[in-house]
Amino acid sequence: MRLHAIKPTAGLAALACLAIAVPSIAAADKPDAHLVGSRAVAPKGAPKVVKRMIRAGNRIRHKKYKWGGGHGDWTDKGYDCSGAVSFVLHKAGILDYPLDSRGFMKWGSKRRGKWVSIYANKNHVYMVVAGLRWDTSYITDGDRSGPGWSEYMRPAKGFRTRHPGGL
Repeated sequence: MRLHAIKPTAGLAALACLAIAVPSIAAADKPDAHLVGSRAVAPKGAPKVVKRMIRAGNRIRHKKYKWGGGHGDWTDKGYDCSGAVSFVLHKAGILDYPLDSRGFMKWGSKRRGKWVSIYANKNHVYMVVAGLRWDTSYITDGDRSGPGWSEYMRPAKGFRTRHPGGL
């Protein structure tokens, strides 16, 4: 009797070892960038437009928070949430003019994208690019305000989810 109880356990242990040794296809295909300090690094297989978005975000990360920043001129001393998202999309060649958070509620395609997802409500907008959150709040790299990257997601309840077509 005891022998029969061991066989299923041994089989499960073998399957667990196999699962650890062979990464799943889903995990290998997941587009995750990473942070080096506060600078985002794009995954090797990312589309060029995603790499341009990450470079653009790196250019203005740590700029101060400035209400209305990025709406009058693409290059500004500071950015608000929608100005920071608009800047990144513009530098990637996806957006011609800045939008406010309400504008992003209707922009692009519905639902999440594979590489880029934008979360907008009437008061705030942020986005996730290749698995990193681009935001002006809930940023974890120091005591500051303004645009930056985070590996930690924030609650998306109350936000509409949009994405640039094809991404």
